[in-house]
Amino acid sequence: MAKDNYHVIVYQILAYLYQCLKSGKDIDTKMLGRDSEYFSAGGKAASERYWCYILYHLQSMGLVDGIIFSGRVNNYPYERPIRWGDCMITPIGIEYLTDNSFLTKAKEFLKDAKAVIPFV
Repeated sequence: MAKDNYHVIVYQILAYLYQCLKSGKDIDTKMLGRDSEYFSAGGKAASERYWCYILYHLQSMGLVDGIIFSGRVNNYPYERPIRWGDCMITPIGIEYLTDNSFLTKAKEFLKDAKAVIPFV
């Protein structure tokens, strides 16, 4: 599994949002950017299309709420989010985070790589 694997990125986003919710802290938008060191593979940022795909589906699946995209084509976002401030994990997102087998594998991958990925 790689740092830019879909399930690894989803796990990190949901885990971070859940930590923020529990602690009452505002999210740091720099932590959630596609060019964040925590999501890049080999120093290369995730492509904008891949990043929008992930974020769009997190929101459309009801796992997060509050992401606003700057533009859409055929109801699909084509530009990065313009506002994260109101973004938070939903109860469905918390359940997905704790019960999904793919996310469990992603969590184990991140535990093994903890020294290089201090995000979670």
